[in-house]
Amino acid sequence: MSSHTQERTMNAADLANEIGHPGAEELLRHASLVRLAYSGRDGSPRVVPVGFHWNGRDIVVCTAPTAPKVKALSARPSVALTIDTADTPATAKALLIRGIASIDIVEGVPAEYIEGSAKALDDPQRQEFEAQVRQTYERMARIAITPHWARFYDFGAGRLPTFLSKLVDAAQR
Repeated sequence: MSSHTQERTMNAADLANEIGHPGAEELLRHASLVRLAYSGRDGSPRVVPVGFHWNGRDIVVCTAPTAPKVKALSARPSVALTIDTADTPATAKALLIRGIASIDIVEGVPAEYIEGSAKALDDPQRQEFEAQVRQTYERMARIAITPHWARFYDFGAGRLPTFLSKLVDAAQR
């Protein structure tokens, strides 16, 4: 297996360890946005912040069936995702994921859309949001992204990218 192929996939145990890290689980459960990177229909890169829901297997993103990302992901389903928090190096955490998107056009509004979009809303706000959404969408595109590679970084705890760990180690010698 070439190193390029190894970089794109990881074995199931390593993937589970990265996604199952308590800090990664916290981001998956509570962060309100994921940054979704994909190739547009013209082949150029795109990154969009979107609400999401983690169901324990897939990251689910929902949108209008007419959204440009639906056609683009139908043609090129490989994606990259980033969920990150904090404004300082000591508190910065990031979960990087690569995966494959599958799309289903569904009637109505998937529960995952409400769950993902309403994470930061109190009950009255959530009810109002849900009523607006149900009035707006007759159908939605449900995009399920199955991870095949992941890394969790916690910069304050020293869980760093390999290249950065090497630099820090060299500087401390």
